[in-house]
Amino acid sequence: MLAAAAVCPSPPLLVPEVAAGAAPELDALRTACSGALAVLAAARPDRLLVVGPADEPGRGPYPQAASGSFRGFGVDLEVRLGAGEDSSGAPSGAPHGERELPPSLAVAAWLLERTQWAAAPVEGLGVGEQLTADRCAEAGREVAAGAERLALLVMGDGSACRTLKAPGYLDERAAGFDAEAARALGAADTAALLALDEELAYEVQAAGRAVWQVLAGAGQGAGLEGRLLYDDAPYGVGYFVATWS
Repeated sequence: MLAAAAVCPSPPLLVPEVAAGAAPELDALRTACSGALAVLAAARPDRLLVVGPADEPGRGPYPQAASGSFRGFGVDLEVRLGAGEDSSGAPSGAPHGERELPPSLAVAAWLLERTQWAAAPVEGLGVGEQLTADRCAEAGREVAAGAERLALLVMGDGSACRTLKAPGYLDERAAGFDAEAARALGAADTAALLALDEELAYEVQAAGRAVWQVLAGAGQGAGLEGRLLYDDAPYGVGYFVATWS
Protein backbone atom coordinates (compact mmCIF):
# COMPACT_ATOMS: atom_id res chain seq x y z
CA MET A 1 0.00 0.00 0.00
CA LEU A 2 1.12 3.55 -0.62
CA ALA A 3 2.07 5.12 2.71
CA ALA A 4 3.50 8.40 1.41
CA ALA A 5 4.79 10.09 -1.71
CA ALA A 6 6.96 13.03 -2.64
CA VAL A 7 7.08 14.79 -5.98
CA CYS A 8 10.27 16.62 -6.99
CA PRO A 9 11.57 17.97 -10.30
CA SER A 10 14.58 16.34 -11.92
CA PRO A 11 16.78 19.03 -13.51
CA PRO A 12 20.50 18.24 -13.17
CA LEU A 13 20.85 21.92 -12.19
CA LEU A 14 19.63 20.85 -8.74
CA VAL A 15 23.17 19.51 -8.25
CA PRO A 16 25.33 22.53 -7.32
CA GLU A 17 28.37 21.16 -9.12
CA VAL A 18 26.35 21.08 -12.34
CA ALA A 19 24.76 24.49 -11.78
CA ALA A 20 28.16 26.03 -10.87
CA GLY A 21 27.78 29.82 -10.51
CA ALA A 22 23.99 29.63 -10.87
CA ALA A 23 23.64 27.18 -7.95
CA PRO A 24 22.15 29.70 -5.44
CA GLU A 25 19.24 30.36 -7.80
CA LEU A 26 17.71 26.98 -6.91
CA ASP A 27 18.43 26.99 -3.16
CA ALA A 28 14.72 27.35 -2.33
CA LEU A 29 13.91 24.38 -4.57
CA ARG A 30 16.58 22.24 -2.91
CA THR A 31 15.19 23.14 0.51
CA ALA A 32 11.67 22.17 -0.58
CA CYS A 33 12.95 18.82 -1.89
CA SER A 34 14.68 18.13 1.43
CA GLY A 35 11.43 18.87 3.24
CA ALA A 36 9.55 16.47 0.98
CA LEU A 37 12.03 13.67 1.68
CA ALA A 38 11.61 14.28 5.41
CA VAL A 39 7.88 13.59 5.00
CA LEU A 40 8.71 10.27 3.32
CA ALA A 41 11.05 9.28 6.16
CA ALA A 42 8.44 10.21 8.77
CA ALA A 43 6.01 7.74 7.18
CA ARG A 44 8.36 4.88 8.12
CA PRO A 45 8.04 3.00 4.83
CA ASP A 46 9.25 -0.54 4.30
CA ARG A 47 10.57 0.40 0.85
CA LEU A 48 11.19 3.53 -1.20
CA LEU A 49 10.66 3.39 -4.95
CA VAL A 50 12.09 6.25 -6.99
CA VAL A 51 10.22 6.78 -10.28
CA GLY A 52 11.49 9.04 -13.05
CA PRO A 53 11.20 9.58 -16.80
CA ALA A 54 13.76 7.75 -18.93
CA ASP A 55 14.68 7.28 -22.56
CA GLU A 56 14.25 3.76 -23.95
CA PRO A 57 17.67 2.40 -22.82
CA GLY A 58 17.01 3.62 -19.27
CA ARG A 59 13.52 2.24 -18.76
CA GLY A 60 12.72 -0.48 -16.26
CA PRO A 61 13.80 -1.37 -12.71
CA TYR A 62 17.03 -0.49 -10.90
CA PRO A 63 18.30 -2.17 -7.73
CA GLN A 64 19.55 -0.44 -4.63
CA ALA A 65 23.12 0.85 -5.10
CA ALA A 66 22.70 1.19 -8.88
CA SER A 67 25.09 3.92 -9.99
CA GLY A 68 24.75 7.04 -12.08
CA SER A 69 26.85 10.08 -12.88
CA PHE A 70 26.71 13.64 -14.16
CA ARG A 71 29.57 13.30 -16.62
CA GLY A 72 27.15 13.97 -19.45
CA PHE A 73 26.68 17.42 -17.93
CA GLY A 74 30.38 18.14 -17.64
CA VAL A 75 30.84 17.15 -13.99
CA ASP A 76 32.82 14.13 -12.77
CA LEU A 77 30.38 13.22 -10.01
CA GLU A 78 29.03 9.74 -9.31
CA VAL A 79 25.98 8.81 -7.24
CA ARG A 80 24.40 5.59 -6.03
CA LEU A 81 20.75 4.84 -5.43
CA GLY A 82 20.39 4.34 -1.69
CA ALA A 83 22.97 3.20 0.83
CA GLY A 84 24.07 -0.02 2.47
CA GLU A 85 24.00 -3.28 0.53
CA ASP A 86 22.30 -4.17 -2.72
CA SER A 87 20.36 -7.35 -3.41
CA SER A 88 23.57 -9.30 -4.13
CA GLY A 89 25.02 -8.46 -0.74
CA ALA A 90 27.78 -6.33 -2.25
CA PRO A 91 28.71 -3.08 -0.49
CA SER A 92 27.29 0.00 -2.17
CA GLY A 93 30.75 1.10 -3.21
CA ALA A 94 31.51 -2.11 -5.07
CA PRO A 95 31.64 -2.22 -8.88
CA HIS A 96 28.37 -3.08 -10.60
CA GLY A 97 27.60 -4.52 -13.99
CA GLU A 98 24.27 -2.73 -13.98
CA ARG A 99 23.42 -0.03 -16.52
CA GLU A 100 23.72 3.54 -15.35
CA LEU A 101 20.79 5.40 -13.84
CA PRO A 102 18.96 7.75 -16.21
CA PRO A 103 19.39 11.44 -15.33
CA SER A 104 16.11 11.72 -13.42
CA LEU A 105 17.05 8.85 -11.11
CA ALA A 106 20.61 10.16 -10.78
CA VAL A 107 19.20 13.46 -9.50
CA ALA A 108 17.03 11.50 -7.06
CA ALA A 109 20.08 9.55 -5.88
CA TRP A 110 21.87 12.85 -5.28
CA LEU A 111 18.91 14.18 -3.27
CA LEU A 112 18.83 11.02 -1.16
CA GLU A 113 22.58 11.21 -0.50
CA ARG A 114 22.25 14.91 0.37
CA THR A 115 19.61 14.16 2.99
CA GLN A 116 21.43 11.02 4.21
CA TRP A 117 18.41 8.82 3.51
CA ALA A 118 18.42 5.74 5.75
CA ALA A 119 14.71 5.20 6.39
CA ALA A 120 14.17 2.23 4.03
CA PRO A 121 15.75 0.28 1.14
CA VAL A 122 15.64 2.11 -2.18
CA GLU A 123 14.88 0.88 -5.70
CA GLY A 124 14.34 2.77 -8.95
CA LEU A 125 12.04 2.62 -11.97
CA GLY A 126 12.59 4.41 -15.28
CA VAL A 127 9.34 5.20 -17.12
CA GLY A 128 8.90 6.10 -20.78
CA GLU A 129 7.50 9.59 -21.23
CA GLN A 130 5.10 8.36 -23.94
CA LEU A 131 3.43 5.70 -21.77
CA THR A 132 -0.34 6.12 -21.94
CA ALA A 133 -2.31 7.25 -18.91
CA ASP A 134 -4.02 3.86 -18.59
CA ARG A 135 -0.72 2.00 -18.58
CA CYS A 136 0.78 4.49 -16.14
CA ALA A 137 -2.12 3.99 -13.75
CA GLU A 138 -1.84 0.22 -14.07
CA ALA A 139 1.88 0.37 -13.30
CA GLY A 140 1.16 2.49 -10.24
CA ARG A 141 -1.46 0.08 -8.96
CA GLU A 142 0.97 -2.80 -9.44
CA VAL A 143 3.80 -1.23 -7.45
CA ALA A 144 1.44 -0.36 -4.58
CA ALA A 145 -0.40 -3.70 -4.52
CA GLY A 146 1.65 -5.43 -1.82
CA ALA A 147 1.14 -5.40 1.93
CA GLU A 148 4.36 -3.49 2.61
CA ARG A 149 4.34 0.23 3.34
CA LEU A 150 5.58 1.79 0.11
CA ALA A 151 6.88 5.31 -0.31
CA LEU A 152 7.28 6.88 -3.75
CA LEU A 153 9.73 9.57 -4.77
CA VAL A 154 8.43 10.81 -8.11
CA MET A 155 10.86 12.85 -10.20
CA GLY A 156 9.38 14.90 -13.03
CA ASP A 157 9.24 18.40 -14.49
CA GLY A 158 6.33 20.45 -15.72
CA SER A 159 6.25 22.20 -19.07
CA ALA A 160 9.40 23.58 -20.66
CA CYS A 161 7.59 26.32 -22.58
CA ARG A 162 6.72 28.99 -20.01
CA THR A 163 8.84 31.86 -21.41
CA LEU A 164 10.55 32.98 -24.59
CA LYS A 165 13.88 31.78 -23.17
CA ALA A 166 12.54 28.39 -22.05
CA PRO A 167 14.07 25.26 -23.61
CA GLY A 168 10.91 24.75 -25.66
CA TYR A 169 10.29 28.46 -26.37
CA LEU A 170 6.97 30.05 -25.36
CA ASP A 171 3.71 28.13 -25.65
CA GLU A 172 0.72 30.03 -24.28
CA ARG A 173 -0.87 26.74 -23.14
CA ALA A 174 2.02 25.81 -20.89
CA ALA A 175 1.04 27.97 -17.90
CA GLY A 176 -2.47 26.52 -17.82
CA PHE A 177 -1.17 22.97 -18.04
CA ASP A 178 1.26 23.59 -15.19
CA ALA A 179 -1.38 25.28 -13.05
CA GLU A 180 -3.66 22.23 -13.28
CA ALA A 181 -0.78 19.82 -12.66
CA ALA A 182 0.38 21.78 -9.61
CA ARG A 183 -3.17 21.93 -8.23
CA ALA A 184 -3.68 18.19 -8.70
CA LEU A 185 -0.31 17.31 -7.15
CA GLY A 186 -0.93 19.59 -4.20
CA ALA A 187 -4.41 18.16 -3.62
CA ALA A 188 -3.45 14.49 -4.17
CA ASP A 189 -6.17 14.51 -6.82
CA THR A 190 -5.58 11.21 -8.61
CA ALA A 191 -8.49 11.65 -11.03
CA ALA A 192 -7.22 15.05 -12.18
CA LEU A 193 -3.70 13.71 -12.68
CA LEU A 194 -4.99 10.85 -14.80
CA ALA A 195 -7.01 13.34 -16.83
CA LEU A 196 -3.95 15.38 -17.84
CA ASP A 197 -3.89 15.61 -21.63
CA GLU A 198 -1.14 13.36 -22.98
CA GLU A 199 -0.82 15.16 -26.30
CA LEU A 200 -0.72 18.59 -24.70
CA ALA A 201 1.86 17.37 -22.20
CA TYR A 202 4.03 16.23 -25.09
CA GLU A 203 3.63 19.50 -26.97
CA VAL A 204 4.56 21.66 -23.97
CA GLN A 205 7.40 19.24 -23.11
CA ALA A 206 6.12 18.29 -19.65
CA ALA A 207 8.45 15.41 -18.83
CA GLY A 208 6.66 14.57 -15.58
CA ARG A 209 3.25 13.67 -17.00
CA ALA A 210 3.75 9.90 -17.14
CA VAL A 211 5.39 9.53 -13.73
CA TRP A 212 2.71 11.71 -12.12
CA GLN A 213 0.14 9.33 -13.57
CA VAL A 214 2.05 6.35 -12.14
CA LEU A 215 1.74 8.11 -8.78
CA ALA A 216 -1.98 8.62 -9.40
CA GLY A 217 -2.47 4.90 -10.00
CA ALA A 218 -0.55 4.03 -6.84
CA GLY A 219 -2.47 6.59 -4.80
CA GLN A 220 -5.99 5.56 -5.81
CA GLY A 221 -7.89 4.65 -2.66
CA ALA A 222 -4.93 5.34 -0.36
CA GLY A 223 -6.66 8.25 1.35
CA LEU A 224 -3.57 10.46 1.40
CA GLU A 225 -3.66 14.24 1.74
CA GLY A 226 -1.51 16.44 -0.47
CA ARG A 227 0.52 19.56 0.14
CA LEU A 228 2.25 21.76 -2.44
CA LEU A 229 5.62 22.97 -1.17
CA TYR A 230 7.00 24.67 -4.29
CA ASP A 231 5.56 25.94 -7.57
CA ASP A 232 7.74 28.11 -9.80
CA ALA A 233 9.20 28.22 -13.30
CA PRO A 234 12.85 29.26 -13.16
CA TYR A 235 14.40 29.14 -16.62
CA GLY A 236 10.87 28.83 -18.06
CA VAL A 237 10.38 25.24 -16.83
CA GLY A 238 7.64 24.29 -14.37
CA TYR A 239 9.07 22.83 -11.17
CA PHE A 240 6.79 21.47 -8.43
CA VAL A 241 7.45 19.90 -5.04
CA ALA A 242 4.55 18.18 -3.31
CA THR A 243 3.95 15.61 -0.60
CA TRP A 244 1.22 13.04 -0.09
CA SER A 245 0.85 11.63 3.41
